[in-house]
Amino acid sequence: MANDLAQLTALIEALAAADWKTRDDVKAELLAAAAAHPDRTAALDFLEEAKKSLALEVRWEVDEVLEELAPVVEPEPEPEPEPEDPNAPLKASDLQLVFDDPRGIRVYKSKKGERWFLSQVDPYSGQPRTMELHPQEVAQLKTQFAGSPYWVLGSGATPTL
Repeated sequence: MANDLAQLTALIEALAAADWKTRDDVKAELLAAAAAHPDRTAALDFLEEAKKSLALEVRWEVDEVLEELAPVVEPEPEPEPEPEDPNAPLKASDLQLVFDDPRGIRVYKSKKGERWFLSQVDPYSGQPRTMELHPQEVAQLKTQFAGSPYWVLGSGATPTL
C-alpha cells in the first residue's frame, strides 16, 4: 500500500512541476492512479492531506481529481409537508384586508383558502369584534357593498358589477 501512495506522491510532484500545457495529462494520470487504488478512501485522504502543501493552482487540480473520485451522495428526499388544516386558527399575518370602511367595518380574506372575516366595533363595549363569515354571508356582503369605494384595490376581492 505504501508503494501505491508513493505512486500518488510522484504524480502530485509531477503535477506541481508541470507547466500549464502538460498539467491536464498529469492530472488524468493522477485520477486514474487514485481510482485504481485498492483502498480508495486512503487514496482520497492522502490527496486531501497532500494538497495542503501545494501551490494554489495545483491545489485546484487536485480538488478536481477529488471531486471526480468523491462518492456520489444521494440527497435525502425532503419530507412532504403536512397538509395545512383549513380551519386552523389564523394569525393577523394570515389575513388580507379587502374592505375598509372608515365607519368601522373591515373585511378580511385569508391568504390561503376561502375564509372571510368581518371586524367591527361592538357598540356596547367599544372594542373591535371579529367573526368568521359563512359563504352565503360573503355573497350577501359583496352584493350589499357592491360599488362601494371602500374595497381595497389590488386585493382581488372587489365584486364585479
